[in-house]
This record gives sequence, C-alpha cells and structure tokens, in this order.
Amino acid sequence: MQAVPDNINFAKAEEETLKLWRKLNAFHKQNEIRKDRPRFSFYDGPPFATGLPHFGHILASTIKDTVTRDAVMNNFYVERRFGWDTHGLPVEFEIDKKLGITGPQDVFKMGIKAYNEECRKIVMTYSNEWENTIERLGRWIDFKNDYKTMYPSFMESVWWVFKQIYDKGLVYKGFKVMPFSTKCNTPLANFEANQNYQEVVDPSVIITFPLVEDSNTALVAWTTTPWTLPSNLAACVHPDLEYVKVQDLREKSTLPQKQLILMEVRLSEIFKSENDYKILEKFKGSSLKGKEYVPLFNYFSHFKERGAFRVQCDTYVTTDSGTGVVHQAPYFGVDDYRVCMNAKIISKDGEIVCPVDSSGRYTDQVSDFKGVYVKDADKDIIKLLRTQNRLVSAGQVKHNYPFCWRSNTPLLYKAVPSWFIRVEEHRDSLIKSNNNTYWVPQHVKDKRFHNWLANACDWAVSRNRYWGTPIPIWMSEDGEETVCIGSIAELEKLSGQKITDLHRENIDPITIPSARKGMPPLKRISEVFDCWFESGSMPYAQSHYPFENDKQFDDSFPADFIAEGVDQTRGWFYTLTVLGTLLFGKSPFKNLIVNGLVLAKDGQKMSKSKKNYTDPMLLVNQFGADAIRLYLINSPVVRAEDLRFKDDGVKDICKDVFLPWYNSYRFLVQNAILYEEQSGKNFV
Repeated sequence: MQAVPDNINFAKAEEETLKLWRKLNAFHKQNEIRKDRPRFSFYDGPPFATGLPHFGHILASTIKDTVTRDAVMNNFYVERRFGWDTHGLPVEFEIDKKLGITGPQDVFKMGIKAYNEECRKIVMTYSNEWENTIERLGRWIDFKNDYKTMYPSFMESVWWVFKQIYDKGLVYKGFKVMPFSTKCNTPLANFEANQNYQEVVDPSVIITFPLVEDSNTALVAWTTTPWTLPSNLAACVHPDLEYVKVQDLREKSTLPQKQLILMEVRLSEIFKSENDYKILEKFKGSSLKGKEYVPLFNYFSHFKERGAFRVQCDTYVTTDSGTGVVHQAPYFGVDDYRVCMNAKIISKDGEIVCPVDSSGRYTDQVSDFKGVYVKDADKDIIKLLRTQNRLVSAGQVKHNYPFCWRSNTPLLYKAVPSWFIRVEEHRDSLIKSNNNTYWVPQHVKDKRFHNWLANACDWAVSRNRYWGTPIPIWMSEDGEETVCIGSIAELEKLSGQKITDLHRENIDPITIPSARKGMPPLKRISEVFDCWFESGSMPYAQSHYPFENDKQFDDSFPADFIAEGVDQTRGWFYTLTVLGTLLFGKSPFKNLIVNGLVLAKDGQKMSKSKKNYTDPMLLVNQFGADAIRLYLINSPVVRAEDLRFKDDGVKDICKDVFLPWYNSYRFLVQNAILYEEQSGKNFV
C-alpha cells in the first residue's frame, strides 16, 4: 500500500482528478456504458453567456450535478446537455451600451442586419470562461452537444410551439398597460417587472379638480406620478365609502375653492387638526358619479365629448393612502385604463392618449414638455400647477417601485399594442399541472407558485426588438388576413424562397401571397418573441421537436428533474408550466428543487460594482471546489432560504470536515502499511 503525504492541497488534488477524467474521457464513457439503461431526464435551464458565472450559478450547478450523479449511480442513463440563452435584452443592452444606441432610430440607421451581427459577435463572449468554471467545479455536463436559442433548429421549434397555441385560438393582439423599459425601449412581462423592486423616493402631490357646477367647490385628488397629470381624463372614487364636503378654515390656504371634497377617513392627509375644517355634508362616493370638473390641462380637451373630466366610481380606490380621489390617466395605469374603458371615455379603436415615446419622452401632444423625459418633468409640472392655484400640497413618498431587470432603470406603466397568449382563462389548468409536480421545498409550490398561477395574467409575448426569434405572423395591410407559420418548410412553400436562418434580417423581407384576389402580399409583423417564451419552449426546441427526435422527446417528457433559484418561480418555472399546460395539458417537469438566493455577507445582492464578494475562482484555487460545493449544498439555501455567503464558511468546511476526513484516512493507511510490514500479508 502506498503511503499518504502528511499534508494535502485540496485544490491541487482536484486538478489532478480533472486531468484523469479528461484522459479517460470519463463523463462520456459513463454515458456510453449506460446508454441502454432506463432514462432519467433532466432539463438544464439556460444562462446567458454575457456575464461570468457567480455563486448563484455554482449553487444551481451543484444541486443539478448532485442529483444527476445520484441517478447515474442508481443505474439510470442521464443525458446532461448544457444550454445557452442567446437572444433578448441582456445581449441587446450590451450592444446598445457599446454602440451608444439610444432608441429605435439608431438601430434603423445602422440596419437590423448590422445590429444583429453585433449581437451575434458578443453572444458567447464568456462561453470559454463558463465552460472552464463549470468543469473546474467538477460538474459533469455535455458542452459539445449543447443547445443555443439562436440555432435555426431551436427557433423553428419555437415557431411550432407558437402555432399550436395560435391554432387553439389562444393568441390575440391587444392593447394593454404594461411595465415598460424606456432604457431598452420595450415592454416587459409582469413577472419580469416583479423581479427587481427597489425602494425609491417619488414626488407626492395633492391637486384640485374644481367642479363645473360649483366654482367654489373642488375635488381633492392625489398622485405619486405628476408626469401623468397632462394625460388626465377622469377622477375616480369608491362608490360605497363615505366622502365629505368640508369648509377649508385654514388661514394660510390660498386655494380659490374653500369647499373641498375627499374621503372622510383621509381628512388627515390635508388637515393637521379638526380645527382646520368644518364638515358641511356627508355622502357615499356613488353620489359623485358623473360630476364634471375643470381639466388640469387642455391637451386633450376634445375628449370632453366622450365624457372625459367627470367622476367615475370603482372599488379599486383604497382607504390607506391619498385622498380617496384618484386621478385617471388611462394609458399609464392598469386600473385607470379599465375604468376609462368601462366609461367609454376611451375605446380600443379610438385615439390613443399616450403622449410618451419609447424612450420615455413627451411627444408633441404635450407641447409644453415636448422631448422631456417624463420623470424629469415632475418638478416643472408641479411648479406650473402651483402658479395655476391647482396645487394643494407637494411632498415625497418612499415606496417600492419596479425597475428594469436588465438596465436597472425605473419602469413606466405605459399602454402598448402587444401580442398576447390567453393565460387567465387557463388558471385552473395551470394549478392542476402544478399539483401533479413534486417540489423541494414543498411550501414554495403550495404558496408562492400556486398564488402566482392563481393570479396569472395574459402573457404579452411580443417585444419591439431585433435580436430574437421573429413572431411568425404574416398580416395584410388592412389587418383582415393573417397567417401563422409553424415551420421553415411551410414558409418556403408559401413564399417560394429558400430559408436557412430565421433572424429578422432574413425573414422580414419575405412576403406571402394573399388568398384574396388582387390584394397586396402579406408582410411579417415586426415584433420578436420575448426571450422567456424561448426558454419556456426549451423542452421541445432543444431536440428540434417535432421535426426530428420524436422518440427521444417522448422518452424524456416530462422531465424527471429540474432545478433553479426561487426567482424562477415567476420566470422559467412559470413559462415552462404555461407552455406545457397549453400544449400537452401537463407540466413539463415532475420534480423540482428550488434554491434560495446567495447574497453577500452583508445581506445585499452580490454586485461586481460594489465588490462585496470574492471572485469564486479565487476561493476555488484556495480551498477547492468541493469545499464550496459542500458549503452551499449543506446550507439553508437549498431549502429556498437566502444565504449570506461567507468565505470563512468555505474555510471551515476544509478545517472541520475535509482535514479530519483526510487525517482519518492517513491514519488508516499508516496502520495498514504497518500491518503489512509486520505480518507480510496484504491489508486488502
């Protein structure tokens, strides 16, 4: 028996093991040996290669490697393909920064072909670093047989997925108020907006809406978005709650109206003491319905003919903030849009009162602030309201507000035309699919994910972007004729053109003859898919299903196992569930492990700019990958709790676990050698 050294460098020992694995081609040989064994299917969620792997990726990789290795040791065959998200905002955002692109006009100036070529160049910027890091961690995964969302085969399967849903009547074009990234010039899905809430301080203003029937009386309204006031078309009150008309007794008040109307329980929002007012009347909010008031601005005064600038009633008005009178800018608020639509002030086919462009700047519809970024206009709008004696008070409010997950800039809620998938009417089916899955930990499935599905909204899958899978809808100029394409062969047959790539620069010029005699050909709509639609299509697209690999797909669907972080309950887990349910009536995975978030030791999100965490590879080279893996896998983060990562925790694994193991083994070997020397027999 060979003696064991007194000391060991765990990191160096791991590197020697890796050399042996490479020499033996161990991973691929293992797969070959088990090729005929029962299949244990695993789907790997695709990361973007536009950044380096961090501890969150290392955690997920450790969980995935642990479970799949266990399946192999239990005599299963496990195909483990690495995948890459290559389309969407992460790539485009990097190109926009690199080229100084500020909006669509810059892209059209350089051309979509040139823009997409730039995206293609950087899409795998860090792929080598990813592969080196994942291998150094000891994870067995197939990089040679990977899948990329930009492969034509992958994109064609995405087309097939969409056409199946389209043929079921679940796709429609609509107009909806959505979270909108003015930095990236595109709307985001609600689950994307929910990924990055931050605490901010916004202006809070209280304004007057003088009644036309009584110039001495004014409604008192409240908003934290003064920039939406130029688009005001209505005021809203709660029909069933108590409102009051009060006499303003404050000596310093300069308001022209001395009688103010607001919700009774919100009197303290304006008046510091009961001596500052006298209640003249009490009434339900419903008695205010239809009362006309003087508009704040005249930009959209012609909407008066449709019933604008009147009081509407809705139960969404709350008692916990403001004055109980909410100003309505229908194209900048979900509830505002609904209330004004129900009142027929606006209609889907009518004029759009959305005077803000994709960069968040006022259009010429708001002439006084044309070209100004809306949040920069707040101060000037407040100043103007003060000079017009329409401002009761101006202050600030601290609250949580959604930010763009990619650009980290504030989102605006803005009405945009989009293509939607009907999800709301299938909530029960989504819940049923979820009930047939097993999660670790169970409470994330039963609470967080269940609640998300129970309140699922129709999914806006279109993006006004360039580097992505084009939505395969061809439409006539009058909108009366629409064709949805589900394969390359179908498009080649209809267009008579040979197609080798499905990106916009190749697909946009292709037209389809109209089925109506003498009508112009159909052109493709300009939008591309939300990249989450692509990642949700991964179970089918990675195998180019249904165009090939039918048996392979049938043998691996639904997946036996997937794993990602808890943030994917509103991301990948959600899109997988939606598409699997709409296509096949079931979840595309059976078992799931959801981990918590790995935070810096101070509890903050790990940030390269803040430098609040150690480079993972430095720790790997110092303590070894196994120490990091065991530290993570043995922590509460595997139970979907957050972990404050501490370098000392990795060091302690070496000191308290690995060194005692090693010394115990060394002691055993020393005694085995002694036994052999004294007895002349082999120890084993």
